[in-house]
Amino acid sequence: MKGTQQSHIQKGSEVHIVLKSDQRTGHLTHGFVKDILTKSANHPHGIKVRLEDGQVGRVKAVIAT
Repeated sequence: MKGTQQSHIQKGSEVHIVLKSDQRTGHLTHGFVKDILTKSANHPHGIKVRLEDGQVGRVKAVIAT
């Protein structure tokens, strides 16, 4: 699933995110959602989340909920 809709993402979801520093390369980081930071229901570039290890980025793909 794409990460542009907040309804697809929950705490604990397994996701691939792109970090701010990796936006040019598109390198994806794998992790589990700790907090959802975007307040709106959707975002064209992906919902911003904080992973359990503290990294923050926009969700590009949801692996599992």
